[in-house]
Amino acid sequence: MSPRRIRADEDVTGRRERPLRITVDGETVEGVAGQTLAGVLLAAGRPAWRRGPSGAARGVFCGIGVCFDCLVTVGGERDVRACRRRARDGDAVVTQSREIAPDGPRKTHNSPAEEEQ
Repeated sequence: MSPRRIRADEDVTGRRERPLRITVDGETVEGVAGQTLAGVLLAAGRPAWRRGPSGAARGVFCGIGVCFDCLVTVGGERDVRACRRRARDGDAVVTQSREIAPDGPRKTHNSPAEEEQ
């Protein structure tokens, strides 16, 4: 997945960019209507936005919604795949983590599929 976009004046389809703003952990990030949340984050220079159990940085891995590396919370809804969700103006995004807590068990959450079982 690449954060590059075709400039509107070079787009033969006649697309016109409509700017949008989201907040990520309280920080305002600008994007363009039609971008996924992952696309907005990548274009803003944020290749990673969560940590795995080992502490390794995670962001977009597969880019098609198969893995769970790009999970975020949007408007209070946990486990949203940033690569599949189109950004909407005003979205409040909070990053998630699976880091090991210093005092014991892993800080974790269940995937939507696991919660249904």
